[in-house]
Amino acid sequence: MWEFCGGGGLDRSPLSLSGLSLGISREDNVVMLRFAVVGIDHGHTLDHVKGLVAAGGEFVGYCPRTSVPALLETVRRTYPDTPQIDREALFADPSIDVICIAAIPCDRADLAIRAMRAGKDVMTDKPGVTTFAQLEKIKRTVSETGRIFSICFSERHCVRSAVKAGKLVKDGAIGTVIQTIGMGPHRLQLPTRPEWFFDPEKFGGIIVDIASHQVDQFLFYTGSTSGEVVASSVGNFAMPERPAFQDFGELLLRSENSSGYVRVDWFTPDALPTWGDGRLTILGTKGYIELRKYIDISGRPGKDHLFLVNGEETTHIDCSDEKLDYFDAFTADARDRTQTAMTHEHVYEVCRLSLEAQAKAVRLGAK
Repeated sequence: MWEFCGGGGLDRSPLSLSGLSLGISREDNVVMLRFAVVGIDHGHTLDHVKGLVAAGGEFVGYCPRTSVPALLETVRRTYPDTPQIDREALFADPSIDVICIAAIPCDRADLAIRAMRAGKDVMTDKPGVTTFAQLEKIKRTVSETGRIFSICFSERHCVRSAVKAGKLVKDGAIGTVIQTIGMGPHRLQLPTRPEWFFDPEKFGGIIVDIASHQVDQFLFYTGSTSGEVVASSVGNFAMPERPAFQDFGELLLRSENSSGYVRVDWFTPDALPTWGDGRLTILGTKGYIELRKYIDISGRPGKDHLFLVNGEETTHIDCSDEKLDYFDAFTADARDRTQTAMTHEHVYEVCRLSLEAQAKAVRLGAK
């Protein structure tokens, strides 16, 4: 029996599992994953820290380099007892098991490779890569080091209604899934955006940056191990002063037994009391599920609303108490050298499809 707990005075000697060296702390049956943050350029870094702490991890330090000073201040206020440490020291520390990365998107792959070559597992924000060359380097590094490269797709892993939907699909509540329709609208919040936010070379393009969430969901809920991009487009409809920026994207996906449509944008109106009305519809042969992830507009309060319709019932399920299991599974994977949270093959396929859809996209709106 493994137990996760806080405390000091633990033996930091590496565990040897499946021929790999781990720095996970151990004293008899007590084990604690030690993790640090490198790259504080997106708010999802707070999701990583919160999730791993809840799973029993110890947040041992973070590199203060950032392009978003307000976010760094939020981390300081939220975790006042966690020290700021230069990233070189974090990479070099053999007692650190995991590096969490939410850097500028184009920098994430190189940081992940450095971490893995230093003997760390990696949890990164999406997109984990912004080019095909980066994806190939990540694959090679994982193969050569045996380390874990995991992308925390927050719109599934950190959304309780999405977790519940996965369980309902697995239990056969809507039969065999044949299509997903994923909507990922976002609020622009222009005054808060750093300069890299407007440069596709830095963020990867709207499909790579945002729609990777929905690509992940398509593969996961349909049970597909691979897919193809049927069509895709991107556009700039409202920011002619930023001609390279993309405020709209869409794609059509297909696998052997299912299809998926994705739309993402930066057009959330100011009156909406949340950053985006994210929705997902999962169509099965015996019913369907619709998620209103962040708001039920002019309806029920709160978030994580799930609507289930099948041959037995039409019901609303409040998922606000559903457990987020990704972080527990990731922690167990780091300990046991398994891939229960998410396989590398799934991560690679999400990246490949997102990159391909971005590369093939027809340009709409301002040229």
